Amino acid sequence: MSIVTSGPAVSSRALGVLLDSWRASSSPGYAALADRIRLLVLDGRLSVGTRLPSERDLATHLGVSRTTVAAAYAALRDAGHVTSLRGSGSVVRLPDQARIRSTRPAAEGDVLDFTKAAMPAVDGIAEAAQRAAGRLGAYLSEPGYDTVGRPVLREAIAARYRARGLETSADQIVVTLGAQHAIALLARVLVGRGDRAVVETPGYPHAFEALRAAGARLAPVSVTVEDGWDESALLQTLRRTSPPVAYLMPDFHNPTGATMPEAQRVRVLEAAADEGTIVIADETMAELVVGGPRGASPAGAGAGGGAGARPLPMAAYGPAVTIGSVGKSLWGGLRIGWIRAERPLVERLVRARSAGDLGTPVLEQLIVADLLGDMDGVLEARSRQLRHGRDRLVAGLRSAFPGWSVPAPAGGLTTWVGLGAPVSSQLVLAARRHGLLLAAGPMFGVDGAFERFLRVPYSYPDDETDRALAALAAAWDGIDGVQAPRGALMAEVV
Repeated sequence: MSIVTSGPAVSSRALGVLLDSWRASSSPGYAALADRIRLLVLDGRLSVGTRLPSERDLATHLGVSRTTVAAAYAALRDAGHVTSLRGSGSVVRLPDQARIRSTRPAAEGDVLDFTKAAMPAVDGIAEAAQRAAGRLGAYLSEPGYDTVGRPVLREAIAARYRARGLETSADQIVVTLGAQHAIALLARVLVGRGDRAVVETPGYPHAFEALRAAGARLAPVSVTVEDGWDESALLQTLRRTSPPVAYLMPDFHNPTGATMPEAQRVRVLEAAADEGTIVIADETMAELVVGGPRGASPAGAGAGGGAGARPLPMAAYGPAVTIGSVGKSLWGGLRIGWIRAERPLVERLVRARSAGDLGTPVLEQLIVADLLGDMDGVLEARSRQLRHGRDRLVAGLRSAFPGWSVPAPAGGLTTWVGLGAPVSSQLVLAARRHGLLLAAGPMFGVDGAFERFLRVPYSYPDDETDRALAALAAAWDGIDGVQAPRGALMAEVV
């Protein structure tokens, strides 16, 4: 593999922030440092091609000997996570597949990947694909490049918004290659280099990446399980910086599960409009209510609980651009998302899109248009699945780890667990050795915070959830000196 020398460099100070509490281990200093840098690479917080600080600079900043840093870099080179060349420094890379496999259990099936908050495909996708293939012939005389979306799907998406209480026409919809593509396209069109962009923290890390790639400087605002959005800080940030965009996830926020109350939505949108800020509302989790009848207010939704109906889509309360997708509700293998915006912005997005891609596959659009016809039934089934999964995971975590704070979210796919100690990265590394892959809390922060938190999905089958609980218990037993006495892991969780 060639050595990358032209990539970005991370300063000792910036790396020190990301490393945070790396010394919270009884391992030798160099091993603890190497482990934490390796996790930053595996989590994507240090991108491939990034040049690490010199041994001398990092040692000075961390207050350790140069020998410690040199030994850590050597361990990273041996594991394939760093390449070094005299005169070029040490550059982040990913190890080859043989080395990756050697760090995992012998049987690949023994590895549980809980880094993804996702569900298996909903019933009926194969049949919908067959029906869509039968209709594909009507489109084969066309070039097939579709930068805006097929009318049948745009109308189906618009109808879904109308069913949720927001008047929408098909020409307000742009169909994209999933929600991530939608975020990146909006960032490219709306953000200029050096612009501020308001984001939530913790928040969705790939949105951070898309905004940074467009040149934005992130302005984080806190969201918590208990209190939801720090409204005072959010409004002050809008007024102080007048950012062109604010990226928010108002419904079953990832990862906290909070839902923004209706009155707060109005105040935030009014403040944003006063500053000329476009609010991008990511609603990919909005309809994933856990249990209860459709339309009922989800009890215990953090900031979004209370009496009355569930909030309407964000754009019903004021000017907002919304993002949706079927990756969470139907299946991640259907790479279909969308943007709902006013027509002038729709036109700008369509004009700009061809610089990055030439359109969304027609067959997948026809499949999704077919499935959206029974979306209420799909969501009812998903709600039952998620409630069962949430209750099983939450009960298991609370029983096995009584010292942890384990919320039971009213919707979404994950719970944001408080560990009671700044050991999230250490726990994730230990879990990997037991065949469980998790995303450490700092992955959801802008600056390396959230070492006291862990995101755990409850969207997996029972047997995998139980295996994950057992792996977590084994990993927690290996964390140095931080465990409160914990209960025995239940053989069967109900």
